[in-house]
Amino acid sequence: MSSSPVSTAPADVARKNSASRVIFASFIGTAIEFYDFYVYATAAALVIGPVFFPHGSATAQALSAFVTFGIAFIARPIGSFIFGHFGDRIGRKSTLVVSLLVMGLSTTLIGFLPGYDSIGSLAPILLCILRFGQGIGLGGEWGGAALLATENAPAGKRGWFGMFPQLGPSIGFLASNGLFFGLALSLSDDQFRSWGWRVPFVVSAVLVVLGLYVRMKIAETPAFQAAIDRKERVRVPLATLLSRHWRPTLLGALAMVVCYTLFYISTVFSLSYGVSVLKFTRQGFLGLLCIAVLFMALATPLSAWASDRYGRKPVLIVGIVAAILSGFTMAPLLGSGSTPLVLLFLIIELFLMGVTFAPMGALLPELFPTSVRYTGAGVAYNLGGILGASVAPYIAQVLVARGGLTWVGAYVSIAATVSLIGVLCMRETRDARLM
Repeated sequence: MSSSPVSTAPADVARKNSASRVIFASFIGTAIEFYDFYVYATAAALVIGPVFFPHGSATAQALSAFVTFGIAFIARPIGSFIFGHFGDRIGRKSTLVVSLLVMGLSTTLIGFLPGYDSIGSLAPILLCILRFGQGIGLGGEWGGAALLATENAPAGKRGWFGMFPQLGPSIGFLASNGLFFGLALSLSDDQFRSWGWRVPFVVSAVLVVLGLYVRMKIAETPAFQAAIDRKERVRVPLATLLSRHWRPTLLGALAMVVCYTLFYISTVFSLSYGVSVLKFTRQGFLGLLCIAVLFMALATPLSAWASDRYGRKPVLIVGIVAAILSGFTMAPLLGSGSTPLVLLFLIIELFLMGVTFAPMGALLPELFPTSVRYTGAGVAYNLGGILGASVAPYIAQVLVARGGLTWVGAYVSIAATVSLIGVLCMRETRDARLM
């Protein structure tokens, strides 16, 4: 990542960055990246604790696994600093290629990592290092994918184009959980715990090759090329961001909290709770999640279309208020242990995740000028991850042990309220210019 972008003829850019190519390149990368991330999230809920931590208590193992889950969220802002710097200095394309490599390599190596029984305390140490690598890679991925989509979008359609990176998580989740579901059906518990859980991690290597092939075919975005031509690049984008654009960075991070909290409470925590407390089978609960995430995928284009038509803020306010109310449904629905009611809870939470997540693909890039857009969008997105997701499964595990699901539901409502404050304090961005 040491060479400067070369000016490309407009006709060549238009050919390389056709709508279908941009859509697929922005979508496929986030789908693969989130597949990698969700593979770990699912494994953390099911098997990471017993394999890598020697605690006798199942609760202690679960807490330790969720701590390693949170490590990647600490790494993600660091990844957004690093990749944002090069994305704003050198270009979106090369940065996106490297972020995908870092994420994919870290995930694949986890699949080959020996457990505690084989190499002792070195196992959890190496796991934490690779988990940190996952976070670094994903920290650089989303901002670049969102910019690739929105900086190539036609007028009035940034919300729609920005939606495609937001579809990546739904597809990545389905691929991850679908593979775990298939393994759960075809393998015994002993087979799954000894080697089966490693398969989804190793499969990541194949998906990364596909993603890299697509990413290498695209050209630099017109907005970034225009900034180069106007000599508008700044020497240290992070310094400029923090000194001149700290307010939209903070508000963008607060707005993201609800998305992360809804998703990781309804998937990672609920999966762990459903299997360990409600006594669902592993494959049974994974099947429910696969059904529920379809509603997240459905909500994503609907919300993106609405954000182009009515504005980002109105759509987000409606979705966040609904998310606040949804916290009150956790105890009666999830706590019932009834399959239809548990499924209804998962559908509600993941549908609202799609509603609140979809506009972010356009909103966060729109908050920042081109010279710091990669850094700003990535930092806001990943700081929201620290606030909304890094400790969410851990806190939920503690709250459910002390006060039951009602306390966890209150946590969801409080997190959504934080996002509501952030959205109410920010400006409407639908008509912002990105050039």
